[in-house]
Amino acid sequence: LNYLVEIGGEIRVRGENLHGEDWRIGIDRPSESNLIPGQDMQAILQITNKGIATSGNYRQFYIENGEKITHTINPATGYPAQHNLLSTTVIANDCLTADAYATAFLVAGVEKSLEWINNNAEIEAIFICDEDGEYKMYCTPALEDKIIQGDE
Repeated sequence: LNYLVEIGGEIRVRGENLHGEDWRIGIDRPSESNLIPGQDMQAILQITNKGIATSGNYRQFYIENGEKITHTINPATGYPAQHNLLSTTVIANDCLTADAYATAFLVAGVEKSLEWINNNAEIEAIFICDEDGEYKMYCTPALEDKIIQGDE
């Protein structure tokens, strides 16, 4: 059985695409000007038999007094999460898990997220950070051979 189902940005893949390959899932570059999904990709993830979800603060925000206010709220402080992590993509056995961790990782930041991943072998992740105006992508080791850079 082969399928790709996308509902509200969460994706579940199984089997192969029409070319007999693992499914290819685009990961958007987290630019505030990248308003159309798939318009400008940071990378392509080639994978199967998993759930995939991405959370980011680059499309849902507003500017107040010159400061970017994001839609992701840190429940510990009650204020928007503020760090250089712009986007998290999580790969898990199901979409529910992937979506929950993607949002939690966006609040927690990369260091805390990596601690959680190290304690849960069923989760892999891709992090895109703003490092001095440059988009830098980091991924867990199991994904390194499953990522094609966006400019290839």
